Amino acid sequence: MKKALLLLAVMCFALGAGEWELSLETNTMFALNNYSDNWEGGEAGGINWTANVNGMAQRQLAEWVNSKSVLKLSFGQTHVQQAGTGDWLRPTKATDLIDFETVFRFTLGAFIDPYTAGRVESQFYDARNPANKRYFNPMKFTESAGVARVILKEEKREWTARLGMGFRQHIDRDRIVTLEPEVKETHTTNDGGVEFVTELRTPFAGDRISYNTRFSSFLAVFNSDSDDLPNDYWKAPDINWEHTFTANITEYLMVNLYIQMLYDKEISLKGRHKETLSLGLTYKFM
Repeated sequence: MKKALLLLAVMCFALGAGEWELSLETNTMFALNNYSDNWEGGEAGGINWTANVNGMAQRQLAEWVNSKSVLKLSFGQTHVQQAGTGDWLRPTKATDLIDFETVFRFTLGAFIDPYTAGRVESQFYDARNPANKRYFNPMKFTESAGVARVILKEEKREWTARLGMGFRQHIDRDRIVTLEPEVKETHTTNDGGVEFVTELRTPFAGDRISYNTRFSSFLAVFNSDSDDLPNDYWKAPDINWEHTFTANITEYLMVNLYIQMLYDKEISLKGRHKETLSLGLTYKFM
């Protein structure tokens, strides 16, 4: 599947028609609090920072195929000052994301369009074991194919949905086999099932506020480790729902609200929630 997607990409670029729709934006957020040596109350200083890169490239490569690639990079740390001594502790990771996806949609003029897609998800480094950091670990590859539809397409608004079959590979190069002595191995899990994804981007209040949301669900129908697992939680759907609100105060100053809701029964029986509100600097390259 990966080789087929690569070959398709090369063919489409060779046949490329139309102009690229490009966007690339970076933003950096900081939060800082600091106290003098004689401050009373036991508070400790702290620094939080996050850097993000969001990119998109879309093009009608040929009359019969459209390509859209989306890149999301994010990394941040929290630095905490020890109360009493004033010493700064080792920074801890607050945000870490590498997410790249390419979708080829075959525009044949029908009510729905066939599509094929590939996605890579990882993080810059795995901090589970501070003594042995693994870079770009773990990794998840997803290949999918099915049908898609553009529900709404305007200059600054787009709403798409797709439904298909997907195959995933989870690669962990630091899986612990035994604790004493500690033995690790590279472990790969393969699963496949039904994938549903819908995405919406739209502006509000003119162009000063933008809203982006992505909902994805993956229902596995087979898992290569099913015989070794203690339960059948892998059969439950994996859900990821992201919301991003961005308000541009000035050309370079922005407020960002990010909300993510996750459900993966193999990790937790309850849903997980992440919310980040930040003020920072932003710059649009295109």
